[in-house]
Amino acid sequence: MSVYEQVTQALAKAKKLGEKAGLNCIAELDPTAMQQAKELDARDQTEISDFWGTPVLIKDNIDVKGLHTTAGSLALDDNIATEDAPVIRNLRKNGAVILGKTNMTEFANYTTNGMPGGYSSRGGQVIHAANPKLSPAGSSSGSAVAVAAGIVSAAVGTDTSFSIIACAQENGICGLKPPVGTLSSEGIIPISKTLDSAGAMAKNFTDTLRLYSAMREDPLPELQATDSTTLKIAVNTANWNMVSPGQNRFRRRATRLLKRNGASISKIRQMPTPFQSVIMKYEFKAHLEEYLCTSSASRKTLKEIIEYYESNPEIMMKYGNTLLKAALEETSGSLQDKEYLAAMEERNKSIIKVREELADYDAVIVCGPTNIMHFCGLPSVTIAGSQTNLFGVRRGLILYGVDEYRLYRAALAIEKIIGN
Repeated sequence: MSVYEQVTQALAKAKKLGEKAGLNCIAELDPTAMQQAKELDARDQTEISDFWGTPVLIKDNIDVKGLHTTAGSLALDDNIATEDAPVIRNLRKNGAVILGKTNMTEFANYTTNGMPGGYSSRGGQVIHAANPKLSPAGSSSGSAVAVAAGIVSAAVGTDTSFSIIACAQENGICGLKPPVGTLSSEGIIPISKTLDSAGAMAKNFTDTLRLYSAMREDPLPELQATDSTTLKIAVNTANWNMVSPGQNRFRRRATRLLKRNGASISKIRQMPTPFQSVIMKYEFKAHLEEYLCTSSASRKTLKEIIEYYESNPEIMMKYGNTLLKAALEETSGSLQDKEYLAAMEERNKSIIKVREELADYDAVIVCGPTNIMHFCGLPSVTIAGSQTNLFGVRRGLILYGVDEYRLYRAALAIEKIIGN
């Protein structure tokens, strides 16, 4: 199939399923998508890469030249990117077609406490692909729903704390957040550069790795699944009782399958940390305004954005702006406050401790809520299994580790075992 045909089909699905009358996962489509396809079809076939001609959707906090970058907020509705973010440039270099942008939870779920996953003032509410009563989760909601609905085979999201990997889990797909700093953060509306990363989403982990490889400056090396008889897995028992009985049964079944296939399973306990939210609160203003100062947005400061919210309460304050206000009013913005520096010191200590605890493991299975991997900037992934919930959504495992490629090899092996 030609690239032109692939893109034609993807655009038809996007218009039928993804716009406001459907799942509302599409923020806008790129009017150049067909031209991109024609240009790729005309290129020398010897240039074709593993990702050549793949239509991809991009979360609406990442710059795509000529399209809006709003992070879902009408306060930034005049922000049109003049250049591609580096991760987008790399996708184009590797032959991807940028189909358009996806709706997301407003400001990557850093607008207010209690914001529903997938809601934004610009886009409205994203709808779960399997059942409208389910939450599409957040904040990479539109990207996850677009993949789950089959509009595209792969989509780009961002993750500060579960915005890709939990979103992937709730939508029955795979997701990957690489180690923080592996992908460029330039051209992406941030929460915290200490914690943020762009990442990849697809229906299986092989395609998720393909997308991630195409986003990088240098491609991934060829990765093969680890022999299951050599797998060393830790199960993080922190807060295991805070997830549904069905998810706990799935996780126990998955660990039994892994043991039957020769994997070594141990237990550890790595609890969540309150210091992550401190880093987010202090970095948000500084890093957001750093992005805005070179953007085409008319509002260049967090103060101006908050003023816009409060001047337009009917459209902007449906759920409030508590997190935005806290970032403005409870911090100096200089990143020299004692509370922030103390949180960063705790992060340094945690990185050393967690790396020591996990040095012998290929991967850690998450049982319940913990943010330790995000706090430490570690790679994390979601693997979708063959078992489904009552709504027919594939259940998934969230994994993390200290060695990026070792984690991905383990994830490929685990997918083979729980996905059949």
